[in-house]
Amino acid sequence: MSTVNRAAGGTADYLDQRTGIGLAVKNFARKIFPDHWSFLLGEIALYSFVILIITGFFLTMFFVPSMGLITYEGPLASMDGVEMSEAFASTLVLSFEVTGGLLMRQIHHWAALLFMASIVTHMMRVFFTGAFRKPREINWLVGFVLMILGLAAGFTGYSLPDDVLSGNGLRITDGVVKSIPVVGSYMSYFVFGGEFPGEHIIPRLFTLHILVIPGLILALVGLHLFLVVLHKHTHFPGPGRTERNVVGFPLFPVYVAKAGGFFFVVFSVLALMGGTMTINPVWNYGPYDPSPVSAGAQPDWYMLFLEGALRLMPGAGTEWVVAGYTLSLNVLVPAVIVPGLLFTVLALYPFVEAWASGDKREHHVLDRPRNAPTRTASGVAILTAFGVLLAAGTNDLIATHFGVSINDITRVLRVLLFVAPVVAFITTKRLCLGLQRKDRELVLHGHETGRIVRFADGEYIEVHRPLDEYERWLRVHHQPVRPLELLPAEDERGVRRKGYRRDAFRARVSRFFFEDRVEPVTPTELAAAQSHGAHDALSAPEHGDSTLVEAVANIKPEHGGMPTGEVTRGPATPRH
Repeated sequence: MSTVNRAAGGTADYLDQRTGIGLAVKNFARKIFPDHWSFLLGEIALYSFVILIITGFFLTMFFVPSMGLITYEGPLASMDGVEMSEAFASTLVLSFEVTGGLLMRQIHHWAALLFMASIVTHMMRVFFTGAFRKPREINWLVGFVLMILGLAAGFTGYSLPDDVLSGNGLRITDGVVKSIPVVGSYMSYFVFGGEFPGEHIIPRLFTLHILVIPGLILALVGLHLFLVVLHKHTHFPGPGRTERNVVGFPLFPVYVAKAGGFFFVVFSVLALMGGTMTINPVWNYGPYDPSPVSAGAQPDWYMLFLEGALRLMPGAGTEWVVAGYTLSLNVLVPAVIVPGLLFTVLALYPFVEAWASGDKREHHVLDRPRNAPTRTASGVAILTAFGVLLAAGTNDLIATHFGVSINDITRVLRVLLFVAPVVAFITTKRLCLGLQRKDRELVLHGHETGRIVRFADGEYIEVHRPLDEYERWLRVHHQPVRPLELLPAEDERGVRRKGYRRDAFRARVSRFFFEDRVEPVTPTELAAAQSHGAHDALSAPEHGDSTLVEAVANIKPEHGGMPTGEVTRGPATPRH
């Protein structure tokens, strides 16, 4: 045994005797994880956060979180002699004087965008597959809070350079805070340390960005991974996959090797983007000045929906004075009330669906989105509304690039914000139900082969290829959720039942979620569908196989006919 192996073994034995870590590592190394590409979305979020920590540590060593004014003297000629804050000046130093500083800035910014994109996409996967169901409701809330913290981390980091663009974003934030009735002005004074912009907001944002928010994210990531291990991983439906097992690969050595390689893939892609794609060139905007507000200014994509909501809200007649307080509904509604309601619904959705279904079982096998049409349609409707708000946040760019009136664009988007989600909901739900009906047809009759056979009595039939075991399992192995039954309003003695109104409301909600559905094929239906008498022999041979003709020739159909010929769709085949 080499010296290195002896040293490693001795260290491991030392730690195991004093901590008992060997048993934990042994059990954890045997943990099974499913092998499906969609589970990598959460890993991308984790790896992006690690890259954010690494690059953020580098940036912290050079960034000066101060709003004190200095005169810039540096290699950037366009900014030479311009008065600016120390925060903005240190950002220029990072970009043009520190070796690798600009690369680190851009990797950090791209990683932040990817971090939020992967969190949102990961939550979409969890939502559409029903992975939030019991026992994972708490983990859904953890993921939801992680998304909110990601928004906060992005906003605080985006505002640190103290340029015109980030300053305008802070000015909007000040207006949103002040729109809150009664306490808004006091909250703004507290946040900014006086009247906007004050002298304390950048140091405060810096503390939140590098200390408070990352610490909370780290704690919640740890809790999230602990709950994943505790509840075991979900997996997609398929033969052999049940609520009591997990089909996949062990953590060590397979998953560790794959995850380690995937981390370097994510890192290399972000490094390539940071080195070749310019993002947030603050020197083009200049230091923050409250007087100019440039056109074509948008925040990062994950905050763009708030910008779009503010742009779509009408201004005329939306400011009221009540008891001496100005109520700015044109800011309060789109920036506080609507996002608050949407985020509340998103956080509580697992509990609402469980309440509507009355389902108290544990679920470890994921749903196919088509088998939960109302949930899928609701998700698509929300994403459609989100897309409309994203477009509204760029209405000025759309107007300038396509030569269209910005007022016309705004009016169209106002209508689409209410119409498009409804259309998306109805269309998606009908598509899901149609796909369920298609699944029933495939299970009962098999795949179309394009081969039509004619019998002696003149009957034409198409030869179908039966589904294999995997395909059939995928389409029938799910339990439909039916609406809750409403008990009569009065009991057998004619006394009005207590809680009837609550139960009636719950039944209405349950019907909304589960009334429209397509029942999966039962074994009895499958047996009846596969019993075709004389036609059974036609389904075995492959298209174009000469044995088909022999099989057909030996059939004595129940209706007395003999197959005399065939009609084919597609490539021509000999006629018998």
